[in-house]
Amino acid sequence: MTIDLQNTNIFTKNIKKDYKFKKKQFIDRVIQINRVTKVTKGGKTLSFRAVVAVGNENGIAGIGVAKAADVSTAVKKAKTNGLKKMIHIPITKFLSIPHSVKGKHGACNVIMRPSNEGSGVIAGGAVRILLEVAGIKNIIAKQLGASNLLNNARSALFALEKLVTKSDVSKSRDIL
Repeated sequence: MTIDLQNTNIFTKNIKKDYKFKKKQFIDRVIQINRVTKVTKGGKTLSFRAVVAVGNENGIAGIGVAKAADVSTAVKKAKTNGLKKMIHIPITKFLSIPHSVKGKHGACNVIMRPSNEGSGVIAGGAVRILLEVAGIKNIIAKQLGASNLLNNARSALFALEKLVTKSDVSKSRDIL
């Protein structure tokens, strides 16, 4: 019985080490850093807002936003915020998306279409950064409406969240 307890303790230690390793495999790319001032009774207080895209380049991505007194702290806080708001994105064997999709957030619209193998990421600004972090290599995306980087990134994330695979649709319709 004591041998079993020792084995389980060793097993739990290995899981914790493996979990720390998995957490480090996420990469982060800064989308935008803004200088923000707040007017108070004593004067103006200066802070920085960071927008960061976080992903593992294998179909998992998220966007984090945070404010702090200095840039490095704002980026770290935004990364942890992005890790909390991750979504799973279905990717085809050609490293593209399964079907065309549209996303909207605020006044920003994003249209995404799957592309042929070898065409690369044809997108601009925040959408390109998000798609690269997510691991999508062949896609065409177009931003319409406002040019706000945060809203464009969020509308792209909402569009990617709408993606479904053929197997998901067959399960929802009870088709064998």
